[in-house]
Amino acid sequence: MDAQLLYFSWVDYLVLVGLLCISIAVGIYYGCFGTKQNTTEQYLHGGKKMKPIPIALSLTASHVSGITLLGIPAEVYLFGTQYMVFPITVVWITITILCVFLPVYYKLQLSSSFEYLKMRFGHGTRSLASCLYILSTILYVPIVIYVPALALNQVTGISVHVISPLICAVCIFYTTLGGLKAVVISDTIQFSITFLTMATIFVIGTYLSGGFVSIWEKAESRNRIEFFNMNLDPTVRETFWAIVIGMGVTFIGNLGINPSSIQRFLSLPTYRDAQMSVVIFGVGTIITKLVSSFIGLIMFARYIDCDPLSNGSIKSIDQLLPFYMLDALGNLKGFPGLFVASVLCTALSTMSTSINTLALTIYEDFLKSKLPKNTSQNTINIVIKSIVVATGIIGLMFIFLIEKLGGVLQIGLSFHGLTLGPLVGLNVLGALVGGICSLVLTGVLVVGAQIYTLQGRMKPVPKSLSTSGCSFLNDTFVRTTTAIPEVDFNTPPGIFTLSHYFYSVVGMMLVIVIGLFVSWLTKSKDEPAVHRELLSPCIYRFLSKDEKHSDFVLYETVEKALIRVQSVKEEKSITEVLGNDIKS
Repeated sequence: MDAQLLYFSWVDYLVLVGLLCISIAVGIYYGCFGTKQNTTEQYLHGGKKMKPIPIALSLTASHVSGITLLGIPAEVYLFGTQYMVFPITVVWITITILCVFLPVYYKLQLSSSFEYLKMRFGHGTRSLASCLYILSTILYVPIVIYVPALALNQVTGISVHVISPLICAVCIFYTTLGGLKAVVISDTIQFSITFLTMATIFVIGTYLSGGFVSIWEKAESRNRIEFFNMNLDPTVRETFWAIVIGMGVTFIGNLGINPSSIQRFLSLPTYRDAQMSVVIFGVGTIITKLVSSFIGLIMFARYIDCDPLSNGSIKSIDQLLPFYMLDALGNLKGFPGLFVASVLCTALSTMSTSINTLALTIYEDFLKSKLPKNTSQNTINIVIKSIVVATGIIGLMFIFLIEKLGGVLQIGLSFHGLTLGPLVGLNVLGALVGGICSLVLTGVLVVGAQIYTLQGRMKPVPKSLSTSGCSFLNDTFVRTTTAIPEVDFNTPPGIFTLSHYFYSVVGMMLVIVIGLFVSWLTKSKDEPAVHRELLSPCIYRFLSKDEKHSDFVLYETVEKALIRVQSVKEEKSITEVLGNDIKS
C-alpha cells in the first residue's frame, strides 16, 4: 500500500473542517439568532415544537457511534453474518417501546425518565438509577471520542492528544449554546453525512469486489454465512439468542429507558409524532446495521487471502475499515476526508446527546429541589449550561485514561452490560436492593472478564483467516502467522467466559430475582395500591374491576396542562401543574 494514502490531501482537510464549521454554525444560530432558548423547557426539550423525522434521525445518529461504525464491519469480517439477524431484534424492541414504555412516559410528561421511578418506587430507586446513568455516560463518552480520534490520527498523523480536545471543544460549544435544537439539527446533518459515506463504501465496494453474488460466494466458501446458530451455550460469542435477546435487552435500556431518548420523545408536540419517530428510528437502525454488516463481507471478499491483521498491515481490528477505505477507495479525492468526517459525526452526535441529557438528569434529579424557589430563569440557564461544560470536560479527562486501558470496543460493551441490565430491571420491578446487588454482582462479572482478557487468558477465536495470497510475504511468514490467538489452558472460571452480549440480560435478571425475593420477605399487608396511570396500558386488562376507569383521564389532564403551561409561558414542569393528579 502506498504510504501517501495514509495522509490527507488538502481536499480531505476541507471536507473535515467544513463539517466542524457546520456544527458550530448550528449552535451559534440556535443560541443567538434562531428561536431563543430562554427557558429550561426550550433548552432541554426544544419548546415541544420538534418534528418526528429530525428526532428519529437524531436518535439513530446517537446510537450509531464510532464504535458501531468501525466495530460491526470488523465483527462480521471476523465472526460471520450471525449479527445480521439484528433486524429481528429491532422489530421486537420497537413494538415493546410503542406498547410498554412510550405510552407511560409521554402520558406523564416527566422531565426525566428517572422521575417515573420516584413516583412508582420511591426516591432511593430514582437516585440509584440516575447515578448508574451518570456513571455509565461519563465513562462511555470518552470511548466514543477516542475511537474516531484514532482513525483521524491514522490518516493525518496528528496526535490523539490534540484531536480529542478539539472534538470535545466543538461539541461542548454548540451543545452549550444551542441546546436540544442544536443537538437534533446537528445530529440530522451528521447522520446524513455518515449514511452517505456508508452507502458510497457499500456501492463502490460491491462493484470492486465483483458484485453481490461474488461477495456472498467468497464468504460462504470460508464459513462466514450463518444466521440461525441456535446453540443454547451462553459462552458462545455469537448465537441467534445472543443477538436477539442479549442485544435486545441492551437496546431496551438504550432506547426505552435512556433519558436521552425520552427527552427527545417528549420534545414532540403530540403522542402520534412520538410514535412515528420510534418507527422511523427502527427502520433507520435496521438499514444502517445491515449496510454496516455487508461492508464487513465486502472487506472479507477483498482480503480473503491476504488478511491485513495477520500480515501486520494493521495493529488492531478496529483499524480494518479505515485501512480498507484508504486501500480500495483512497484514489477518490475528498473521500478519505468524508469517511473520517462521518466517523467524527457519530462521535459528535453521541457526545452532544449524552452531555445534553446528563445536564437534564443532574439538574432534575439532584439540583432542582435544592435551588431556592425564587431562583431566576437566567440563573437556572447558567447552572444547566455549566453542567454541560463540566461533564464535557470530565469526559475529555477520561480519554487520557482510556488510551492506557486498551481494547476500547470490549470496554464499551462492558460498560453497557454493567449498567443497562440493572437499569432495565429497576424500571421493570423497581427493586432497590435488587438493583444494588445486581450492580455489584454484574460488576464482578464484567471486571473479572476484562481482567482475564487483558491477561490473555480469554481471547475470541475468529473464523479462518489467510495470508496465502499476500505476494509481499515470504513462505516462512505465511506458515507461521495466524490471526487465531493461542489458547491459554489455564482458563478462568466458566462464569467469566459468558458472552458479552448477555451481560445486560444477567444484570436485569439479577434485579428481578433478588428483588422478588426481598419483596416477598418484606411484604406488608397495608402497602398502597399502585396508581393505574403509572402502569403500561398493555396490562390494563389484568387489573381489578375497581381500577378499570377511563384509559385517557390523565391523558386529557396532561394535554390541558400542556396548553396552560404554553399559554401563560411559565417555566413549570407538568408534575407541578398537575400536582396530586399524578402523584396521588
